[in-house]
Parts: sequence; C-alpha cells; structure tokens
Amino acid sequence: MPELPEVEGVVRELRPIIEGKTIQSVAVSEIVKTSHEAGKQSIIKGSQPSYFAEQLIGMTITRVERRAKYIFLHLMKKGEPYVVINHLGMTGAWFTVRTMSDIREPKFRKHAHVAITFTDETMLIYADIRRFGECRLVREISDHPPLLKMAPEPFDNEAYSFFLAKSRLPKYAKKPIKEVIMDGHVISGCGNIYATEALFSERIRPTRTTSEVSEAKKQALFTAIVDVLQQSIARGGSSISDYRNINGEAGGMQDYLQMYGKKVCPLCGEPTLQATIAGRTSTYCGRCQH
Repeated sequence: MPELPEVEGVVRELRPIIEGKTIQSVAVSEIVKTSHEAGKQSIIKGSQPSYFAEQLIGMTITRVERRAKYIFLHLMKKGEPYVVINHLGMTGAWFTVRTMSDIREPKFRKHAHVAITFTDETMLIYADIRRFGECRLVREISDHPPLLKMAPEPFDNEAYSFFLAKSRLPKYAKKPIKEVIMDGHVISGCGNIYATEALFSERIRPTRTTSEVSEAKKQALFTAIVDVLQQSIARGGSSISDYRNINGEAGGMQDYLQMYGKKVCPLCGEPTLQATIAGRTSTYCGRCQH
C-alpha cells in the first residue's frame, strides 16, 4: 500500500504537469459502472460514475496537494471550487500520458478505471488493480468528515507533541506500539513499511504495548519515523509490489530497507520473526528488538 512518501512523490510529479489544465472529457470503466449498479461503489465514492464524470467536464485543476496518504485535486468551475479526494488504496496509480497505450505495464492498462482528457489532448489516468482506492468529488474537504480527524503532518512543528499526547490516552495504553504509530489519528501517513523500519532503528519490538515505551523512547521513535519518511521521499518511495510513479517507474527506497520483508536480521544474522498487528504482518528481530 502506498504510504506518505509514495503519495508525496506522485503529488510532486503531478503538479507541474496537470496544474492549470482544463478537463475536456472523463471516461469511467465498465467495471466501475457495474459495481455501482450492484451497490458496491468501486473507485468512485459518494456519487454515481456518470455524475462524477459529467461534473468534472469544464473544471480546471488549480492545485494538487497531499494530506497524509490522500491526494487532493483542487478544481475550479465557473468561479466555484471543488476537490477530488483520492486515496490510492493498495494498488492505485496515476499516469500522465497522451494515449492509453503509453502506460507501460499491461496490468495497469487493463485496470485503468478513470480516464481524464484535457483540452490539450493529454490524459490523466487512474489505474487500480485491486480497486481498493477511491476518487470522491466534493465541494470542500470538510464535506468528508474523516479527513478532519487526521493527525498533523509528521513534519509539522506540533506533530510530536500531538503524538505524545495521544499516546498517553488510556485507549492506546495496552495497544502494541506499532498499531498506535500506524493509526492516522496519532501520526499521519506512517504505514506498515516505515513503522517497521522506525521500530527497528530504535530497537523497539513492535508488540510492546505503548505504556511500556518510555517518553524518551517515544521521542526517539518519532524522530526515526520522520527520518525514514524523509529518506523515502528523497529516494522516490518504496516499490514493494505495485507502486509506480506517474511515469510508470518504481521507487528506490526498497533497496535501503533494513527490516521490512527481511528473512534475516542485518545486525545479528538471526532469522526474523513475524507477528500480525492491526491486520498487517510485522517483521522484527527477536534478539535486537526489545
């Protein structure tokens, strides 16, 4: 699943290419249309695919921004603002191309579900192999209440004090520390990959309860999270399976991961262990992490 660094990379690449462009037409895949007819609302959330497509025609993309793992496409039409809220889910990807055939990998071409054509005849394609992502058209971000409950960006000045205050709450005390740092209400944008790396960096076992982690260790852990997120942004994110940037290229951070997906600890050489935490597989070293 793309995490904060991967989403940031997509946003940085989209900005200079699509900001200022006006939408001429929008096509939605038959798979998405059929899912809505069956009441499942695949990809397009909060409205029917036909309404979503019709409303976007004539809109100009004014700004592209990231918030946690979400992408916001800010639009304007006849002086009225709108926002497309996008989450990449497990396998979502955006491509900027001239024709659908310009998407390099067949699996993404096969699963292209939203095709936006601009007035200059270039295209913005949203592909999603497993269809867990979403595109939601709203008038303003506050129209989607879950977004208002997200923690500050981890790079913001208030993010550490926010994390510390949240971690002291009784409801988090007995939860594994890894579950807590992956909670978007506590820290924004830290998922399985970077939580695994930060915990290994600080030699903290992911199964330890939050109440067992000292405040000094929490501060060091938060710093490690910020550091690994920044490193990944600089390296184009991690392409573990299906993450691609808008040019269809893989990131490079996966070559620098120390613990995520590893069979052997790089420090002591012991076989790594696994535990399921918050529904995700957590890899750790039983000797080095305590």
